Amino acid sequence: MNAYEVNFDGLVGPTHNYSGLSFGNVASTNNVSAASNPKLAAKQGLQKMKALHDLGFKQGVLAPQERPDVESLRRLGFAGSDAEVIARAVKEAPAMLAAATSASSMWTANAATVSPSADTADGRVHFTPANLNNKFHRSIEHPTTGRVLRAMFADEARFAVHEALPAQMHFGDEGAANHTRFCAGYGQPGVEFFVFGAAAFDMRYPKPAKFPARQTLEASQAVARLHGLAEAGVVYAQQDPDTIDAGVFHNDVISVGNGEVLFHHQQAFLNQADVLDEIARKLAARGGRFTAIEVPRAEVTVEEAVKSYLFNSQLLSKPGGKMLIVVPEECRNSERVWSYLQKLIASGGPIDEVRAFDLKQSMQNGGGPACLRLRVALTEAELAAVNPRVLMSDALFATLNDWVERHYRDRLAPEDLADPQLLAECRGALDELTRILGLGSVYPFQLA
Repeated sequence: MNAYEVNFDGLVGPTHNYSGLSFGNVASTNNVSAASNPKLAAKQGLQKMKALHDLGFKQGVLAPQERPDVESLRRLGFAGSDAEVIARAVKEAPAMLAAATSASSMWTANAATVSPSADTADGRVHFTPANLNNKFHRSIEHPTTGRVLRAMFADEARFAVHEALPAQMHFGDEGAANHTRFCAGYGQPGVEFFVFGAAAFDMRYPKPAKFPARQTLEASQAVARLHGLAEAGVVYAQQDPDTIDAGVFHNDVISVGNGEVLFHHQQAFLNQADVLDEIARKLAARGGRFTAIEVPRAEVTVEEAVKSYLFNSQLLSKPGGKMLIVVPEECRNSERVWSYLQKLIASGGPIDEVRAFDLKQSMQNGGGPACLRLRVALTEAELAAVNPRVLMSDALFATLNDWVERHYRDRLAPEDLADPQLLAECRGALDELTRILGLGSVYPFQLA
């Protein structure tokens, strides 16, 4: 049976703004307080989804979240009507209101970790929503994420959606941004690669000195256990702490994998040669031939990689065995990075095509093409069991573009977060969206 990788891209929410909430994410903190354009952000994301769909890749949509999250604010002691909660929060704790209004769920690489049925003990596709415990504005996402995933992957005979890991520092889990999978074919058993920043219980592992390590070894191990993964099909690696301190807050800012290929920087992992050898050995035992494409720091520095988001790219398998790399426009704007990419695609290796997309609205908050998508490998039968209304088509693209045009603002400044009308606009948009995507009642205001 054929199997495919389906990319489910996050639809940017109506409250997309630049509040600089993500310490350790250089782009996020550098653009704090700038005015955003939610309408343009959503349309840029949709254009990428449609372009890849038109190229023949399987593409889906993952819905945004209700924001501002007034229930989270109520749990923090802000009482009254929705408007009164927002008014009190902006007066007494504006940073908390900004956090509760973040549209960060657009980066669905952090939505969950996904293991295909070929790898799991029970033969189902497993999802574990990420607890995103390191940042308050992201830690409030997983309850809705779980409901949305269950609405998309409802067949419990084929799909298992777990609860998030315990929400505290020892099990900090950032989802697929620190996870990839190598395989000879999407429907064949593969090797799942978990990258962590630090160990919570074992002090022998080094830690970054400047920025937090958001993913723990213990969280990665827990997800592997939940998904029923065999030890022979798992590799754990520690991200180089110095790269975290240089702004590489997730592994997908310094490496990306697909099929039998890992595209990575020279300074991506501790004990890098040993890590690559373990992947190669375990993949060979499962019928694959591993290829590591290492970018030397002499050609692209870590700082250039962070600025351009070279590695926050998508590697997509084309018919015939070659791969397309999808990068943000910022890569074209960097002379050294673009020069490297031209040399890469002319090298005769597995990556022979590059496409750049304008994702500036997302990039200014620290998220590129890879941040915007959640990869799910599915057999034909599993794909047929997915809620069909979340899968990209010409009709869905036109419908969602019209939906964005009617519901989204084209400018959102920090002071606009205090406007109670923004919540009403968001709820109205999401109520319609759940009907478009056939999700049922997944948002708190719909469940009240």
